[in-house]
Amino acid sequence: MSTSLSTLSDHLKNVDVRSELSQFSSLMDAHTSSLPQSQTRTRKPRKPRKGNEIVPSLYRPHVVAGERLLKWTSPHTQVFREDMLKALPESHLTRLFEVMAFSLDQTTRDGYAAGLLRFTQYCDSINVTEVDRMPASEPLLTSFIASHAGKVSSSTIDNWLAGLHFWHTINGALWNGCDILSRAKKGAQKLVPISSKRAKRPPVTIEHLYALRNGLDLSNAFDAAVWAIACIAFWCCCRLGELVIPSTNLYDPIKHVARSTALTFHNLSNGTEYGTCHIPWTKTTLREGATVSITARNDPSCPVKALKHHLSCSKTIPSHAPLFSFETADRGWSPMTKGWFMTRCNEIWVAAGLPDMPGHGFRIGGAMHLLLMGVAPDLVAAQGRWKSRAFMDYWRKIESILPLFMSSAGSASRVSIIEESMSVYKKKWKL
Repeated sequence: MSTSLSTLSDHLKNVDVRSELSQFSSLMDAHTSSLPQSQTRTRKPRKPRKGNEIVPSLYRPHVVAGERLLKWTSPHTQVFREDMLKALPESHLTRLFEVMAFSLDQTTRDGYAAGLLRFTQYCDSINVTEVDRMPASEPLLTSFIASHAGKVSSSTIDNWLAGLHFWHTINGALWNGCDILSRAKKGAQKLVPISSKRAKRPPVTIEHLYALRNGLDLSNAFDAAVWAIACIAFWCCCRLGELVIPSTNLYDPIKHVARSTALTFHNLSNGTEYGTCHIPWTKTTLREGATVSITARNDPSCPVKALKHHLSCSKTIPSHAPLFSFETADRGWSPMTKGWFMTRCNEIWVAAGLPDMPGHGFRIGGAMHLLLMGVAPDLVAAQGRWKSRAFMDYWRKIESILPLFMSSAGSASRVSIIEESMSVYKKKWKL
């Protein structure tokens, strides 16, 4: 048995592979069969754009970006899979690789594929043999990164390397990224051109929500869905990926909230209304999912009112549809996508004289606003479903934009109070 196969076997020694793969297959087949045909259509590869061409090779078939990690291979891949076939039937082996690929979201697979593409182009340009591309030596990996230093951002380089690392892992190849590569990454980070760096922008604020409300037409089902998503993402500190789907043909019932999800409304003893909604998948808990608590606010951006209004505007949508689907003019329906949502928000914000915002601005902005209101860090962490240590890491991100977030010098005392409470939080959890 090869070293790579032995390593993989060690990782799987306590796993009933046949059982896990059987469950995965049944789960995927059941969910897929319940979807409308429009949401299960196959993505087809397009002609490569200018700058994305590669030298033709049997090892690299023409497939959509997200399939490169599985279908772009090497001579090492062939040896590795032949060894694997000695331990598992071919059908089970295929499912095993599908399960490994399934550990990444579709958008992550697409992003990782970019690194594999650029690495392939670099190897083509200097005539690296197929055998030497996997496992890639550290000098080759380092030279690849050095060739792009000063041309792309450090986050792009990190993403490319993460993609290459996963490609090696799924093919049982040794990853040779050590000290030399680490130094090259640090050097490339310092060489990032100023033109590629974006100025830090404050996150979404309550003023953004008010401007959004003024610019939307809540009698329109699409705008009603946008408003509900914005209010919940802000007040509940949600990731947008937990509420909306990447595109109309990438709805996955295993990961995305459906109309049939466990959504209930209750009243506290003091009369405050709140709702709970189960999310089937999160970035940290995976298939365990999480429950989002949606509390009513005495504010124009009350998330409970916004959600109920959205549901009342789209009563005929089937239960299997995404939660934030909306009725269309032709009496049909469509799921809200992240692209459509952000385009509509930024369209209104720019028209109102506000800067456009990235999607993660809602989560940061909501957490910051709750802290400024005097909500205890423990409660903010619970609302955003952060673990104690993870919340401190997130707080450091907030600190970097805190000066931009504050709109007046009079807020300085509030900032001081927040920083003191975060210090107490850190001591409490021994972070």
